[in-house]
Amino acid sequence: MIDVDVEDEAWSSALPDVEAVVERAAQGALDALPQAKRGGAVAILLADDAAVADLNARFRGKPNATNVLSFPAAMSAYPHLGDVALAYGVCVGEADAQGKTLADHVSHLVVHGVLHLLGYDHETEADAEVMEQMECEILRKFGVADPYAQRDADGQL
Repeated sequence: MIDVDVEDEAWSSALPDVEAVVERAAQGALDALPQAKRGGAVAILLADDAAVADLNARFRGKPNATNVLSFPAAMSAYPHLGDVALAYGVCVGEADAQGKTLADHVSHLVVHGVLHLLGYDHETEADAEVMEQMECEILRKFGVADPYAQRDADGQL
């Protein structure tokens, strides 16, 4: 089950089918798991920058908004896998700066966030390579271009 909470209406104004975009991306990430490991529920919050900045400060000690946050649930909460939060202004700014549609950027960030809930990370170069490859494979199924194709010489988007 995928629960999408549109807390900031700017999301729906900018992307009228935002809930469907988010649900498709989250389901795509969940479906990427082997059949035996599938299942579970996620909650996705589409908030403004201030709400995400507050979450980032409270849970990560970083007082600014970021594009996406993932909060894995405790094993005892299964089938709830965790929560993902996206900041509207940050996401729109990044999409514009990277020359991407908001729908494609949000799809990428949701896939990225859900993969974190499933235990993937990018702390090491090897882990990042695995996670990025999974993201690209999932997004390709929706016709979303490789989100990492625009990196500069330092590997930054």
